[in-house]
Amino acid sequence: MTAPDWLSVVAGALGGTLLDVLPIVFILGFFQLAVLRQKIANFGRMIVGSAYVVIGLALFLVGLEEALFPLGRELARQLTAPEFLGSARAGGPLSWGDYYWVYLFAAAIGFATTIAEPALIAVSIKASKVSGGTISAWGLRLAVAVGVAVSLAVGAFRIVTGTPLHLYMIAGYGFVIVQTFLAPKLIVPLAYDSGGVTTSTVTVPLVTALGLGLASTVPGRSPLLDGFGLIALASLFPMISVMAYAQLSAWRSASRSRAINRQR
Repeated sequence: MTAPDWLSVVAGALGGTLLDVLPIVFILGFFQLAVLRQKIANFGRMIVGSAYVVIGLALFLVGLEEALFPLGRELARQLTAPEFLGSARAGGPLSWGDYYWVYLFAAAIGFATTIAEPALIAVSIKASKVSGGTISAWGLRLAVAVGVAVSLAVGAFRIVTGTPLHLYMIAGYGFVIVQTFLAPKLIVPLAYDSGGVTTSTVTVPLVTALGLGLASTVPGRSPLLDGFGLIALASLFPMISVMAYAQLSAWRSASRSRAINRQR
């Protein structure tokens, strides 16, 4: 792509982002000036900050279209190529077990993107401060990252095998309901929020690209029917992993207390 082409793409993204942001600006301005009837404090700084937001969003969208989505599709294509999987050389049909590198890659990319997710970092820091350090920021991030890793591995398995998404969702949310009654009550709302913050700026683009890439390259799969659904699983499994983390921490604390009492 030449420099004029890049400038045209960026200009188009800037225009589209500006149109998307205008309703937000209108609503905030209406409530500030018409409802609250107060002047906007630090108006100049807000204009500069808003310009940064628009530029940042536009560049982010360009990066998605030109880098992250093609990268996810290409990795999925290479990982599912018959010459890489190896079974095709023996003349036999591919089975779900031949795609183990796909499952490992999905789990690894899910863990890495979740650890780097800004929304999760913000929530974990706030949770640690509010709880007075009872909830470890790193412990929460790792628990959520493990949940996302498992969810993407399961999602990749679903795409490869072609099994219906609703079976996984029904079983998963049934487990969440049971776990909600068993987990420490203080962790339940945070666990539910942790399922939402995973589907944010870093995780969603790569997960979407991976799902569509897999569905496009695995024989017999439809990108529309099978390519989507990974994000739903990525929201489900972190709730399970965070509540399991809290249950494990509570069990370990109770075990230490019993051991101390026995020594006395």
